[in-house]
This record gives sequence, structure tokens and C-alpha cells, in this order.
Amino acid sequence: MSATHPNPIATAFPADVRDDLVRSIGNTPLVRVRALEPRPSVEVYAKAEWRNPGGSVKDRAALAMILDGERRGLLTPDRVLLDASSGNTGIAYAMIGARLGIDVEIVIPRNASPARLRLIRAYGARVTLTDAQEGMDGAIAEAVRRRSASPDRVFYPDQYGNPANWLAHYHGTGEEIWRQTEGRVTHFVAGLGTTGTFVGTSRRLLTHNPELARVSVQPDSPLHAFEGLKHLDTARVPGIYDPSLVTRTEVVSTEEAQAEAFRLAREEGLLLGPSAAAAAAAAGRVARTLERGVVVTVFPDNADKYLGEPFWGAP
Repeated sequence: MSATHPNPIATAFPADVRDDLVRSIGNTPLVRVRALEPRPSVEVYAKAEWRNPGGSVKDRAALAMILDGERRGLLTPDRVLLDASSGNTGIAYAMIGARLGIDVEIVIPRNASPARLRLIRAYGARVTLTDAQEGMDGAIAEAVRRRSASPDRVFYPDQYGNPANWLAHYHGTGEEIWRQTEGRVTHFVAGLGTTGTFVGTSRRLLTHNPELARVSVQPDSPLHAFEGLKHLDTARVPGIYDPSLVTRTEVVSTEEAQAEAFRLAREEGLLLGPSAAAAAAAAGRVARTLERGVVVTVFPDNADKYLGEPFWGAP
């Protein structure tokens, strides 16, 4: 840990059995994805983030933002944690909130998958639905409005602008990848949503290897089926995003990601969510340009929350 980039999770837990669940966040497996490897001299791996207790990569950032809010006195027992989410961060907030006795309310677009809404409510959190046509930008605007109306009763983590988001990956995901690849990673590939995973992991890996290539992944248009990803040309750019970290951008269509999800389910036994399948498609493209290298990507979640989507019924 450095003074420049403090770890929001370090030394935050009391010696209390109730924290065993949240202590299990992070240190997810790195799995090899041979179906994405074009030749023996190129290796492709992915972080299996569905192995977090809340089922996604967002457990990391949610925990960091909650603990940072408590440390700074912004999240107190009399305040409600209120934030906008497309689903997975909301689930993570709700799970951790239930564990730690925190009242949680999530503002989420109305077109979020029913499974995500059920999971948030199952943990006891409240849900406020916003216009699907306004997407995440509309949900963010509503969360900001609610915070402004009750500033003394609300803790608004603001996952899109909170440095604790990317710091969770700087101290967690990035260091894990370096250790798990024994320092051999040459290319890092990740989708852009809040951008915390990409920003924090890239910054950490760069401290070990300044020559590391950093590849961001975006939908090919604002009309896409990737919950959690942003088409940055047409959406509100997150405050924590640092475009200088990007050495290459890959855009992926919904149809390409769906095809990749089917292929990897059958060839690798990996049942991926749409954003993970988009990351896989992009990682495969990067791998095909290399004669030698180690490509690592992040699979934010698996397909558990998406099996009700029509595309899974395709042949």
C-alpha cells in the first residue's frame, strides 16, 4: 500500500465472525480459455469473478466504497446507502448491507433483468425503477436528485465517481493477476462500465510492467444488450475514467458476444454473461494479432442472471 493509492479495505475489519462472508470477496481464480488461443505461444486467461459471494466483480468495488464511506464518517447507522446501478453493484451493496446491517436503496433502469431485481430485493434492499429509455444516465440523475433532497439521511457512494471503486482493483484484481501469471501478463483486456475494473487493474499492472498493453472493450453502439457496459461516445463518462490508460479499444456487437457465449459454453464449459462474452470476444481478437503473449481479461459474471433471455433459446 502506498500513500498515493491507499487501500480502502486494508485493516477495515474487526475480528468478528460476521465479516467472514465479506472477507471472502476477491482472490478469484484465473482460468485458461484455450478456445481463444490462436497458437501455442499465445495464452489467454480470465478472472472468474462469479466466484465472489455476490456473483460478480462488483463485490470488490461495493465493499471498498462501503468501508471507505464508514472510515470517512459518511456512512453512519442512521443513513441509507443509495446508489444507481445496472444490477450487479446493486446486488453487491444489498448483500454486504444485509451482512453488515446497512439500509440499502438501489436506483435501477426498469429494463434490468428480472433476476437482478429479485436478487436485490431478496437481500432486503429497496428498489426504485427509472425510465428504461434513459438508461443508466437516467438512474444516476435520479439517485443524485434523491441525495440532494435528503443529504443528511443518505450516503451516496457514486460508483461512477468514487476513487475507492478503482482502488479496489488496484490493490485486488491487478495484484492478483500479476501474481497468478507469475508476472508474465503482456495484455490486459476489460470492459468499460463504471471503468473501475479497467482503470484500477491497469494502473496496478503498469507499476509492474510499464510496457503492458491495455485494451478497453465497449459496445458497438448505444443500443446494446450489455448490462453494465457503456458506449462512452453517447453516455455520461464516469468521473473515475482515465482515457490515457487505453492503448487500444475493441468494440463488440451484441450478436458477436451472444455467439461467443454459445461457443464458450460448448467448447470450454464456461457459461458467461453478455459482458463477459464481450470481453472474451475482444480478448480473442487481441490474441489473434500476437505471435507470443499472455492475454488476461475479466469475466464480470456468469450467465446465471441471464438464462431467461431469449437468445439462450437459439440453436
